[in-house]
Amino acid sequence: MLFRRTVLASFAALALAPLAASAAELPDLGGKSVVVVTENAYPPLQFVDPKSGKAIGWEYDAMNEIAKRLNFKVEYQNTSWDAMIQAVSDGQYNIGMTGITIKEDRKQKVDFSDPYMRSQQFMLVRGDEKRFTDAKSFGEFKDGLVGAQPGTTPFYTAVYEVLDGNEQNPRIKLFETFGATVQALKAGDVDIVLTDGTAGKGYVDASGGALKLIGEPLGTEDFGFIFPKGSDLVAPVNAAISALKADGTLDGLNKKWFLDYKMGE
Repeated sequence: MLFRRTVLASFAALALAPLAASAAELPDLGGKSVVVVTENAYPPLQFVDPKSGKAIGWEYDAMNEIAKRLNFKVEYQNTSWDAMIQAVSDGQYNIGMTGITIKEDRKQKVDFSDPYMRSQQFMLVRGDEKRFTDAKSFGEFKDGLVGAQPGTTPFYTAVYEVLDGNEQNPRIKLFETFGATVQALKAGDVDIVLTDGTAGKGYVDASGGALKLIGEPLGTEDFGFIFPKGSDLVAPVNAAISALKADGTLDGLNKKWFLDYKMGE
């Protein structure tokens, strides 16, 4: 319950942000087509439902609602995380969504929407892990290995908050997708994966006790959608995000995906 309260407190912080737009004020984009790219590896934000084989999640619901209110048609495509920011920057896609942390260095390549979610990072470990209990004890456990995607917030948190500040530290094993890091964790190839609590909770719930979250939060991050620099979609999407906050739609999605939804059921 502590984790759940932390998540809800974070959601509440965003819900109290200034709210400017109402549905009546939203622009009409005239049914234009918008290509949205994601990774489908980040439950419960976006992932492939193991039962139906369909791509679902919090971000899909939010983007579909934004598209409805702004009157545009969404075409979803997939790419890996390490290619996404550059591909959006190059104009291959109109919008990127995969729980992307708003960071100043990324703003050099892409424009961000206003934050739609705030999350905190935790250590994801195997369910029977007893050799360490937090970042400090893991840092002192010299045989411990971290699984991470290069260039992500968890990668830099592992380097600078858990280990020694060396980005070439051999204790960090690199993987192409977040899902691959979790599979490596389950297989015993690495010992921790750093993840924001939203994705971590999704994997824990689906693991049947094989995984757990440990330690205190290692930092807070705001998520935003990304766009090519100068995109004329940023202002309309921001207006829609504000409207979704104002009328409780985002609160409803938070309840659906973080409290009510159970992976694999």
